Amino acid sequence: MAKDELSAGFTDTPTEPPTGARKIVKTAADAVSREANALATGATEHPYTATGLTLTVGLLAFAIGYVMGRSSVEPVRSYWR
Repeated sequence: MAKDELSAGFTDTPTEPPTGARKIVKTAADAVSREANALATGATEHPYTATGLTLTVGLLAFAIGYVMGRSSVEPVRSYWR
């Protein structure tokens, strides 16, 4: 009777819990997923704040890139100097 009960349930081998690098990657992926979910929830609750922050970060990144691009160009030398 006990043999019939054992064959009626789960027949596959259980997966081993992740160890080493797999555990670290899984933990990091779970953390990123939680943070992305929190960010999406915050953006849906406060759309104007999210839009303002996105535009501010975008404009700041553009300004930094523009300044760095302008500073990397050689100065123009006048012929008549």
